[in-house]
Amino acid sequence: MRTGWQKIPFYTPLVVLPKTKVSVLIAARNEAESIHLTIEDILQQNYPKELFELIIVDDHSTDNTSGIIASYADRGVKLIQLNESEPLNSYKKKAIAEAIKVTSGELIVATDADCRMGKNWLLSVVGLYQEKNFNLISSPVVYHQEKSLFERLQTLEFLYLIGLGAAGIGNKMPSTCNGANLAYKKEVFLKLGGFKGIDDLASGDDELFLHKVAKAYPGTIGFCKSYDALVYTHAKSTVKEFIQQRRRWASKSVKYKDKKIIALAVCMWLFNLSLALNFVLAFFYPDFLKLVAIQFVIKFSAELFFLEPLTNFVKRKGLLINLTFLTFLHVVYFIYIGIMGNAGKYNWKGRMVK
Repeated sequence: MRTGWQKIPFYTPLVVLPKTKVSVLIAARNEAESIHLTIEDILQQNYPKELFELIIVDDHSTDNTSGIIASYADRGVKLIQLNESEPLNSYKKKAIAEAIKVTSGELIVATDADCRMGKNWLLSVVGLYQEKNFNLISSPVVYHQEKSLFERLQTLEFLYLIGLGAAGIGNKMPSTCNGANLAYKKEVFLKLGGFKGIDDLASGDDELFLHKVAKAYPGTIGFCKSYDALVYTHAKSTVKEFIQQRRRWASKSVKYKDKKIIALAVCMWLFNLSLALNFVLAFFYPDFLKLVAIQFVIKFSAELFFLEPLTNFVKRKGLLINLTFLTFLHVVYFIYIGIMGNAGKYNWKGRMVK
């Protein structure tokens, strides 16, 4: 997978003359505590004001999220409030689809209400779009401002996931991306019927839509490998929140149609299961200790080999000190999430969904 990451060239726009009208979209629910920071970051972008709009959809917030968004109306921020009479399963997809109906931009750029970004974020993403004319661009997301070892472990594991998504694009086998930093042509979204066919799951506005684009327009997906394109968000502070988030992400796998992606995911899950079973057997049959040691070294070495350039890219190489501990914990976590992510409902922003 490291080869896939290396195939993507670092993107540094030498001279970017913005000419693309951009619609930045955010679906927000109960984000009153920090959404003003995200809005300010976006309004302060080094991108012509007349060439981008910010549309935020309030997804039935029970706090003052909508009031905060409305306070930016005089600076051009548009507020849409969801108001369905019937319950939905995929509120976020509904929010994005409603926002796209009123967009005037050629390029849709989606992010989340708890994200931060530098002033050249839009310039970098749109610069790559103008140079390569990709139908969809995935861009990097990283956790920051960690307050505990648990959060630092999440940062390293999440970086691994972002790297896998980038490597898949580099290897011409797009598999995953993150909706906190995703851009795509409005025209492509409409031609593909938006989220039709994947709207029965609460999650998947990013990854499953990526699969739709990859199938319809192979070879038209890019990754913005630029430090300026980074979007920052926060790890989960509790184990319960973390498990719910990862269950939500794993639930998307039931919709995978690419057999290569499915085979890779199954092989990774079986390897971790095998390692765990051999560890248990080693208590009864000491000869299994050697096999466990070999498997652990293989897993650790592969993850170190892959994560080293990724941590260097985000300027967080110090995170690698946590890798030994993470490699051990990851075995149990990966097995559990592989099962629970495809079973039953989970809680997302105070609602039980599937």
